[in-house]
Amino acid sequence: MINWTKEKRQALQGVFGHIDRMKLLFWALMAVGIAVRVIGFGSIPGDINQDEAFAGYEAYSLLHYGVDSAGYHFPVYLFAWGSGMSALNTYLMMPFMALFGPEIWVIRMPQVIVSCLTLWVVYLLIKRMYHEKAALFSLFLLAICPWHITMSRWGLDANLAPGFLIFGLYFYVRGLENSKFLMLSALMYGLSLYCYATIWAVVPFIVLIEFLYGLYVKKIRFDKYVVFSVLILGATALPLFLFLLVNMNVIDEIRLPFFSVPKLLVMRDGELFFGDIVERAKNVWHLMKLQSDNIPFDGTEEYGIYYGGTLSFFMLGIYCCLRRCFIKVTKREYAPEFLLLVQVGAGIFLGLLLVRTNIYRNNILFIPMVLVAALGIYYLFELINIKELILPVLYYLVMFIGFTHYYFTEYSDLMDYYFCRGLEDAVEDAASYEGPIYYSRGIEHSRILFLTREPVQEFTDTVEYFMYPHPYLEAKSFGRYNCDFDPADPDVDVTYILSRNADWEMYEEQGFTVHYYGEYAVAHHPDSVYQESGERR
Repeated sequence: MINWTKEKRQALQGVFGHIDRMKLLFWALMAVGIAVRVIGFGSIPGDINQDEAFAGYEAYSLLHYGVDSAGYHFPVYLFAWGSGMSALNTYLMMPFMALFGPEIWVIRMPQVIVSCLTLWVVYLLIKRMYHEKAALFSLFLLAICPWHITMSRWGLDANLAPGFLIFGLYFYVRGLENSKFLMLSALMYGLSLYCYATIWAVVPFIVLIEFLYGLYVKKIRFDKYVVFSVLILGATALPLFLFLLVNMNVIDEIRLPFFSVPKLLVMRDGELFFGDIVERAKNVWHLMKLQSDNIPFDGTEEYGIYYGGTLSFFMLGIYCCLRRCFIKVTKREYAPEFLLLVQVGAGIFLGLLLVRTNIYRNNILFIPMVLVAALGIYYLFELINIKELILPVLYYLVMFIGFTHYYFTEYSDLMDYYFCRGLEDAVEDAASYEGPIYYSRGIEHSRILFLTREPVQEFTDTVEYFMYPHPYLEAKSFGRYNCDFDPADPDVDVTYILSRNADWEMYEEQGFTVHYYGEYAVAHHPDSVYQESGERR
C-alpha cells in the first residue's frame, strides 16, 4: 500500500485544485462571453442593417443563381453599392444559408462565430506569450468589452477583420516554435484582406515586420514551411492584386464562369490619404480617449469602446511593453510584447491614413488595445506586489453588468430605428398583395432585396438608379418595387411600405387599411384591383 503522508495529500490536492479552478474560470468566462454575444442575436439589434442585408442578398444570389447582384460569377470583391464590398463575409454565410435558408440570424452567423472563436484564440495567444493567469485576465477584458460585444451581434463585413488578424498573430506565435503553423498564419492574414479593404494598407507591413522580427531573434529559419507560407499568402492575395489592376485600368475586368474580378463604378481609395498627419493623430487620440464616434450602431456612448479608465491602463501597458522590448532587443532575445505592439501600431497607422476615423473603420486597433491594457493592469499589480486582481475585476464586473442591462433594454430600443425594427414583417405583409409596391426612401433597396428573396435576374434586368454612376447607388425601382413616388398623393392600386417619416394617418383618412409593424406601416386600399395573393412566407 502506498503511504500517503498528510503533506503529500495536501500538496496533491493543491495542485489539482489549482488546475480545476483555472479550467473552471476559463469555461465560465467563455460561457459568459458567448452568451452575451449569442442570446437573441438574430433580433437584437433591430431587424437588419442595409450593409448586412446586401451581403446576405449576395450570398443568396450566389448560392441559388451563381452570380451576385451585378451579374458577376463568384467575384473576389462584391460590386454591391457600386463602390464594392468585401466578399469573405458573404461567402461564409453561404453554408449556413444552404442549411437554414436566408434568415437574418443566418447572415449574422459568421460574425458571431468568429467573435466567439476570437475569445478562445486570445486566451491561447496570451497564455503562449506569458502564462495562464495573464491569459485569463485578457480573456475576461475582451469577453466583457462593449465594442466587441456590440460588433459581434450583426453582420458588417468589416467587423470580421479584427478576428482574422488575431488568428494570424496566434498562428504566427505558434509558428515561431513550429514552422508548420506559419502556413496557417499566412492563410489567416491572407483571408483578412477579404474582410475589409482599408486594411490592405497595413497587413503587408504587419506580415513583413513580424517575419523580419522572427529572423532577427532567430525564431524563424528558412525551411520548406516558410516557402509554403509565402506561397499561400501570395496565392491568397493574388486575386485582390488583379482586382487592383482592373480598377486602376491596367487590365480589363475578368469574367469567368467560376471566378470574376469586377470593375467597380468608383474605387473608394479616397478613404485613405497621406497628409495632415497631425490632425489625423488628434482624431485617433480623440477616438481612443472619448471612446465614441457619434455613430449609434458602432457602440454605446455611456460605456464606450472598452469602459472608462482602460485607456490609462493601456498607456501603462505600452510603457511596460516598450521597456521589456528595449531590454531584450539589444540581446536579440524574443519579446512577445513586440508582436502586440506591431498590431497596435498597425491600428494607429491605419487611423492616421483614414480620411474619416471612426470605430468600425479603425476596428483592428481595439483588440490589441484591450490586450495591452490587460497586461498594463497585470504589470501594475505585479509591481505593487498584489497577486490577486480583485479590485479591477470588481470594477469591470460592475461596468459589464451595467452595460449588459443597458444594451438589452435602452440601447436595443434605440437600435430599432437604425436596424429597421418591424421591416421584415412589413415587407412580408406587403408582398402578400399583388401589384406594385412602393416603399419609403431610406429603407434602402438592399433590405427589400434580401427580405423578398428577389430573383437576381429580375433585379438586374429592371433596376433603375437615382444617380448613376455613384459610389453609393440607390435604386429608384426594380421589379414591382419603387421608392420614387409622391407620398402625399397615394394611388389606391399600390401597396405602400411606409417609414415613420410618412403621414400614416393621411393614408387612413383616404380609406387605406394600415397595418403597423414597429417603425413601419403597410397601407393597402380595399378598392385596389390587386387583392391579397395568399402567398405568404
